[in-house]
Amino acid sequence: MASQEEPTSGKPEPEQSGDRDVEAQTSGGYRVSSVLNRWRREDLLKRGSLILRGLALLFSLLCFLITVTNKHGDWQNFDRYEEYRYLLAIAILSSLYSGFQVFRQIREFSTTAKLFSPKTSLLVDFCGDQIVAYLLISASSTAVPLTNNMRKGADNIFTDSSSAAISMGFFAFFAVALSALISGFKLSNQTYI
Repeated sequence: MASQEEPTSGKPEPEQSGDRDVEAQTSGGYRVSSVLNRWRREDLLKRGSLILRGLALLFSLLCFLITVTNKHGDWQNFDRYEEYRYLLAIAILSSLYSGFQVFRQIREFSTTAKLFSPKTSLLVDFCGDQIVAYLLISASSTAVPLTNNMRKGADNIFTDSSSAAISMGFFAFFAVALSALISGFKLSNQTYI
């Protein structure tokens, strides 16, 4: 019987040390995979925010251009109506804001240098997106009743162009509003340590 028992030495059996290695790898692997998943999610949020701001820039510029070129003589000039002037002013502001944000984000992607501190950047993103989104929906909504009343009298190229500019304003609003949701999510998940 003594020959059947194996002598115990100070070394652990291979199976036991293998189990510990698997446990160590699993817990360490879990930490690594959760960090990688977080990095992927943050990268997706940054890219999504850039795409949405690029779309907001495109739609704001289209709204601006369509409104400015909507001059067809006599009563069919956009600058005779304060609703369309308001839409134009907000399209210009939205274009400038979106252009700055796109420039800033592309610069951060390419050089990894930040213009502002991360906390300041998150606050500027969130507050700016909220303000621009409100202004866009306000300006677009203000111009809708005027265009609808003009369409009752005559449906022509002036009212069609006005409707196209208003539509671009609404599309810009949706892009900035979604960007505001992303910036709000990033702000709420910020660590304050």
